[in-house]
Amino acid sequence: MRKEALYLKISRIIEEQILSETLKIGDKLQSIRSVQKIYNVSLNTVKQAFLELESKSLIESRPKSGYYVSKISQRRFSLPSFSTLKSSDKENHPEDLISKVFNTLTDKNITQFSLGVPHQNLLPIAKLNKSLVKTLSTLSDGGTSYEPVAGNINLRRSIAKWSTVWEGKLNEDDIVTTSGTMNAIFNCLMAVTQPGDTVAIESPVYFGIIQIIKSLGLKAIEIPTHPVTGIDLDSLKTELPNINACCIISNFSNPLGCLMPDENKKELVRMLSEYDIPLIEDDLYGNLYFGSSSPKPCKAYDEAGIVMWCSSVSKTLAPGYRVGWVAPGKYKEKLIRQKFLQTISTPTLYQEVVADFMEHGRYDHHLRNFRKSLYANCLQYQRAIEDYFPDNTSISQPQGGFMLWLELDKRVDTAKLFDTALRQNISFAPGRMFTQHNQYDNCMRLNFALEWNDKLDKDLQRLGAMVKNYK
Repeated sequence: MRKEALYLKISRIIEEQILSETLKIGDKLQSIRSVQKIYNVSLNTVKQAFLELESKSLIESRPKSGYYVSKISQRRFSLPSFSTLKSSDKENHPEDLISKVFNTLTDKNITQFSLGVPHQNLLPIAKLNKSLVKTLSTLSDGGTSYEPVAGNINLRRSIAKWSTVWEGKLNEDDIVTTSGTMNAIFNCLMAVTQPGDTVAIESPVYFGIIQIIKSLGLKAIEIPTHPVTGIDLDSLKTELPNINACCIISNFSNPLGCLMPDENKKELVRMLSEYDIPLIEDDLYGNLYFGSSSPKPCKAYDEAGIVMWCSSVSKTLAPGYRVGWVAPGKYKEKLIRQKFLQTISTPTLYQEVVADFMEHGRYDHHLRNFRKSLYANCLQYQRAIEDYFPDNTSISQPQGGFMLWLELDKRVDTAKLFDTALRQNISFAPGRMFTQHNQYDNCMRLNFALEWNDKLDKDLQRLGAMVKNYK
């Protein structure tokens, strides 16, 4: 029997024991070596089986102690609601709310559950600084010259190599560097749309995407999005004759954290290819998976060149470096023209630093540790929310990334709750920010890429109390 079948067989046996409560919440599992001897398999096979169980939140690792049945294995809280398709006649304008949230970001006294970037203690800052010094010493011009419009060749080559993780068939000529993912998305929309065109997006959706679409004079159609499987393809299909582009986060969306199954990604690319509709794919969180392997982006199934695959290191390595990229497919020349008009080229120095970090294995090593921290945090947050928030709270079940989406009692207005929380030095992202319509007023997004400690636990307890006492 093949190794893959063995690890799945072992994981299924343990999963059945957990679901039947033969193994109860908090029970310690037998050690990896004990399981190895029982099934007469390799250590790696057992590790893969345990990773599979971890990816389903059935078990959790405790440092220097072993593996335990996770409390999340038997969720008390349900998943958030599946959104419905909204017409454009009831628009909501959350710009003031977005500004209010972002105005808190420099205050060190505020616990920033709202901020969509990882805490600096989870990032390899010292190693990046060493790479920065090294890069400065090796660049003959100190990084002062213009790059080619397509971007730094070393970074583009490193990204192309990295794409083999998801079986990508890219080379450096397929990549164009940008100033972060949002700049990539902006350039993509500029390249493939005209004012008045319509773009299909998820709902709820990252508020920055809505803001870009509006700024370009475009219209957005919000498509219902399932909290586990992502954008609803049947709803999207009915809108295909009306749209000029589609923009989604296929892997661990922001804010829901949902992951599109591979079959859905294939079907999405097929549907859009049939209508020759460009797909702008934001794959910002694809490397932050909790399972045993990286999920493929839609770009992996793109044969017609319609997928514009966007990503960056803003959520994984260095938010302030503003190093991003796009593989724009058949729209490359249009995108190059847009980038040239806006910036001529992107700065050399930080592109070289990221390329160096990718080239010598440090990025891969950092991501392995980072994913472990994020997964542990996700479990901690979910446990705390189930302990501290009202029983009718619904919570997402992300399989990667670092966002949790909470749906509260319908009488709770999280925009008003935000003001109450801010007075107690707690910030979160109210749900109204993630739509152009009057919906998600009783929802909030929490960032769990923070360093877990007693203060964080107490702040979640205080936030839960505010929800319970909301009037």
